[in-house]
This record gives sequence, structure tokens and C-alpha cells, in this order.
Amino acid sequence: MSELIVIGYEDRAVADRAFAEVQKLKNDHVVDLTGLAVVSVDEDGKTHVDTPSRLEEVALSATAGALWGMVLGIIILTPGIGVVGAAVGGLIGKLNQMGVDNKFRGKVQEMLKPGSAAVVIMASKITEDRFGAAMGPLGGTVLKTSLSEESERELAEQLAGPAEAA
Repeated sequence: MSELIVIGYEDRAVADRAFAEVQKLKNDHVVDLTGLAVVSVDEDGKTHVDTPSRLEEVALSATAGALWGMVLGIIILTPGIGVVGAAVGGLIGKLNQMGVDNKFRGKVQEMLKPGSAAVVIMASKITEDRFGAAMGPLGGTVLKTSLSEESERELAEQLAGPAEAA
């Protein structure tokens, strides 16, 4: 099971400190990351996504990386989903079943106003008490949902496309 956590901040500088703290917590084995990003909205309303500069910092498998990119894209970069292709529609439907529904995405969008930022964390393991103690002093608004292993596997299979017959 993975946890999807979005922590919103009024200012990018605090989000950057939180991002660095999450990376430190990863190194201290408090959290096992499958995805990490800072999402900020500039004063013109343009969204920017920053991820760790080196893939080994998060050590993503290709499937985990694809899943993370898709989850991040759908919750952050797709605010009003209109007409979409069947594949993307299927992925959105699966995410809705997993708790990353329009309500969750709407809360994330409300949090991301011009001048604000959020740290988006996808973790396969998290030591809640130590994580909370480290992140608490930074404040922020926390949104969280869980993704079951079965649902993650189904999403990964959808991302990979149909299996070829042997």
C-alpha cells in the first residue's frame, strides 16, 4: 500500500524546506518514496513541478516512475478533465476508485493558488510518528489518501498496455 500525501504551503520557500526535509527523512529510512515533487503556482497562475534532480535520490523503477508521473499529472496538472482518450479515461477511473477522485483533486487545486506551493509525496512505507514530528514544525495543510497494492498493480498493468500473447 502506498500513501499519497499533499502538503500545501502559502509560500514556496517553506515548501522547499519541507521538500528537503522529506529527502532527509528518506535517507533516515522514515519514509520509502515512490515519488516526490514540489508543485508551485507563480503569480501568473502557471504551475511548475520540480522533482529530485537525480533519479537515484528516489530510486524509482520504470513502472513506479510511470505510475508516479501519471498520478502527479492527473491530480495536479489536469484540473478540469474534459474529453480524454480511452486509456487516460481508464486510468482516471482507476484513480477515482483508489480515492484520488474529483473531490481529492479539487482540494489540491483549491490549495494551489498563485504564490503557493505543495509538496507531493507518494510513499510505500512511512513511519507516521517520526514523519509527523519532523514535518509538523513546517505547518501546512495536509491531504492524504491510500493506494492499495492491488490497485497500484492494476494501474501499472494499464500503463504497460495489454500483455503480448506468448
